[in-house]
Amino acid sequence: MTLMTEAPQTTPTESTPADARPALPDHLSVDPRSRFHVAAVFEHDIGIRLNGVEKVNVEEYCISEGWVKVPAGKTVDRKGQPLLIKIKGQVEAYYR
Repeated sequence: MTLMTEAPQTTPTESTPADARPALPDHLSVDPRSRFHVAAVFEHDIGIRLNGVEKVNVEEYCISEGWVKVPAGKTVDRKGQPLLIKIKGQVEAYYR
């Protein structure tokens, strides 16, 4: 039988406990000017699946309405913001 005299050290690569992360909202946007932007969620790594396929370029999503918005290539509007395309399907958001 061995006694531990030191507390176990955690490494920065370990994930954050699930209870320390905020719940993922139904509607979330990457754009900080949007009313659907929640900064606390973006402190953690999140993933989005659309119809079972993981998407890495999602700018905005809505789970209840079943859509994601992704940039349309390198096209930007006159203010420099990317033009977004809405894709419909089954949306799933999760913490990685």
